[in-house]
Amino acid sequence: MAHGTAHIGETPWRTDIVVGGHAITADEPTALGGQGAGPAPYDLLLASLGACTAITLKMYAARKGWLLQSLDVDLRLSGGKDGMSIVRKLSIVGLDGEQKARLADIAERTPVTLTLKAGLPIETHLA
Repeated sequence: MAHGTAHIGETPWRTDIVVGGHAITADEPTALGGQGAGPAPYDLLLASLGACTAITLKMYAARKGWLLQSLDVDLRLSGGKDGMSIVRKLSIVGLDGEQKARLADIAERTPVTLTLKAGLPIETHLA
């Protein structure tokens, strides 16, 4: 379904990622000893959820023939070792209240949303 690689060398915490044929640099902010050369891992998680939400809702509106002018997805991750949560706020321009409510409902069932809510088993092996 998807494949990615991540490589870290001697530069503290810069990580070169290739996923979906695209190169991305991840890093930690300077306050955590990184160079700030790219988004941190949790930033990338929010980016994935935001992109999936925006794309899914745009596709849904297009299939319905709705004249969606713009959609902004604001995401905030909070919490810590006792539990984390994400608050997602949708700003939708060009639709009526009923259409906006329908998109908010659809947002709860985007593929990445469902994956995050369900959890995902991860297997680790040595090469």
